[in-house]
Amino acid sequence: MDLSFSAADEKFRLEVRAFFKSEYPADILAKVQNGQQLNKADYQRSESALNDKGWVAVNWPTEYGGTGWTATQKFIFDDELERAGAPNVIPMGLLYVAPVIYTFGSEEQKQRWLPDILASRTFWGQGYSEPESGSDLASLQCKAERDGDEYVVNGTKIWTSQGHYADWFFCLVRTDNSGKKQEGISFLCMDAKTPGITVYPIITIDGSHYLNRIEFDNVRVPAENLIGEEGMGWTYSKYLLSNERTSYAHIAGKRADIAKLREIAGTIQSGNRSLLDDPAFSHKLSAVEIDLTALEFTALRALSSVAAGDAPGEESSALKILATENAQAITELFLEASGANAVPFFDDRSSDNWNDGSGIPAFAAPSTASYFFNRAQTIYGGATEVQKNIISKQVLGLS
Repeated sequence: MDLSFSAADEKFRLEVRAFFKSEYPADILAKVQNGQQLNKADYQRSESALNDKGWVAVNWPTEYGGTGWTATQKFIFDDELERAGAPNVIPMGLLYVAPVIYTFGSEEQKQRWLPDILASRTFWGQGYSEPESGSDLASLQCKAERDGDEYVVNGTKIWTSQGHYADWFFCLVRTDNSGKKQEGISFLCMDAKTPGITVYPIITIDGSHYLNRIEFDNVRVPAENLIGEEGMGWTYSKYLLSNERTSYAHIAGKRADIAKLREIAGTIQSGNRSLLDDPAFSHKLSAVEIDLTALEFTALRALSSVAAGDAPGEESSALKILATENAQAITELFLEASGANAVPFFDDRSSDNWNDGSGIPAFAAPSTASYFFNRAQTIYGGATEVQKNIISKQVLGLS
């Protein structure tokens, strides 16, 4: 296993670093740094800047506009994006549905949807989870009944990330109840403007509008919007989730958070010394940093396998758990540093005026909001408990 980077890779790193320093929109970096919520226009400008450079579709095949980068270059790009503090692309279109479209979709569907996804002209929402179908996704009941050249869709989807921005939804729908529950699921795309689709906001505990509930009431969807074959949606969803669960490490972003945490803790008094010099806090901070180093080497081992042309080893199965638990541990330390200044949310998360004149330090509100938001990291994308069951069966061979 070779964990070093070549001279060419280091040159590429400098090129990416220079782009984020001089070409990428500085005001977006500032909003992220201030803990502000980005809006749809911000994300579109961010992704447009990457697309103008030819860097937005990192994992796509070159024939559809992808970068053609090696696994190492992709790792370096993600690392530098996190280091700069730039937002990741909204994954639903570029990372989730696009690979399903160009792998399983028809030529007409590829031509219809991929260019707009690449250019950030359309945003997509993911309709998977339902009120009674979370971790047991195969039990979903949102129904799509064939009526001539259309499907009639009825049901509910929930926890739809940034669904209020969506121009299109890709959904798992039940088209058959006669066999195994996985065999009756299909993959259907819907225009968000279709009559009968209603988006209801879910305001989360951090005060943000990120999640949504989507109601489908006799929504008529052209049958040509079905991806692949009817009843194959479960297969396509597993392919999508394999892409989703490879992008959780965010090493550089976590290192930047720890550096910021050290700086903040050095300015806070704890008795007659700084919080950074408090043995209990210092011990917890060091433990988090050690765990992050272990996570980094786990990610590099997985990268080494991919770079050698092999499938990622068993270490990749643990990445999701390790990365999300480490992220939560970092936010817990920020909350501890905030102390009595910790507040659950501000009414306006789009504002950069976190200090209301009461002497509350500027880092406290966004740190507290991040703590609450990141409670969900060990649930979304596959709950930690479910992931441990998968590891025990598929990696350790336990029954």
